Amino acid sequence: MYYFVSVWLISSLSTVIFQDYVAFRKGIIRNQYQKMHQFLQEEEQLHLETLDREAEEIVQQLQYNVISITQQIQKMKDTYRELQEMCHMPDVKLLQDLGNTLEWTELVQMEKPQPVNPELTSWYVTGVLDMLNNFRVDDPLSKERVSHYMNLPEDVRSVIFGDDHGGAPGESQRAENFAVWGAQSFSSGRQYWEVDVAHSPNWILGVCKDSRTANTNHVLAFQEAFFLFSSKRNNLSTLSNTSTPLTHYVQRPLGRVGVFLDYESRVVSFYDVSKGSLIHSFFPSSLFSPLIPFFCIGSP
Repeated sequence: MYYFVSVWLISSLSTVIFQDYVAFRKGIIRNQYQKMHQFLQEEEQLHLETLDREAEEIVQQLQYNVISITQQIQKMKDTYRELQEMCHMPDVKLLQDLGNTLEWTELVQMEKPQPVNPELTSWYVTGVLDMLNNFRVDDPLSKERVSHYMNLPEDVRSVIFGDDHGGAPGESQRAENFAVWGAQSFSSGRQYWEVDVAHSPNWILGVCKDSRTANTNHVLAFQEAFFLFSSKRNNLSTLSNTSTPLTHYVQRPLGRVGVFLDYESRVVSFYDVSKGSLIHSFFPSSLFSPLIPFFCIGSP
């Protein structure tokens, strides 16, 4: 009897101690998350303040250039008027004033404003890739990259292939390019996958309604798509999308791009994986289904 009482007392005491430990552990875990929430709030505030500061500096540079160009135009007009007046001068007077005029013209040329690159910093978002990897989909795109002929709208064709795409008239409208559709479509849940875009500066990436047909002449339904575009022409890189005419003033990703499809929250987002930063998010009022991953590489 004494033995069973002792065991009962020890078990009861152990239960109390264990429950106290669980309560203590819940407290330190809650404290850790509170610290993370505070850290993320501070990171968010710093990110937004830096974005405002960068944007203000760029706007000031652009405004300065507008003023400088306006002044340049006025100076060129004055120079043109003086040159016209010089045409009616005697030869001796013309030779005397010509040196000063040419020197002043060269000075005007040297004062041309420098071009402004309106590129914003891509900030690392703590923990975002760890969160997204919880929804990772293995091999959402077909392993076989097939060469297709596709009908592309004029604005899209210009983005991917450029205005100087060679070939006969109409050839670029059915330009051959490498396109990959998803091995499966999605109509619910959350999915995340990554695509390597390092092989070409010109590409289309995102999700769309499956518009493939039995023939090889594919027509993309851009009205039912969420695409991020990348193009590089004249050594200038551009990121944009077609659903709303929007240019993204962030550095073009050079490695892998992450795509996150969230039906619950009705969001399609793109991430620069190497930087752990957000590129762009679509917030449609509704998501039609099913949506299929899509990736297209244009001419280099």
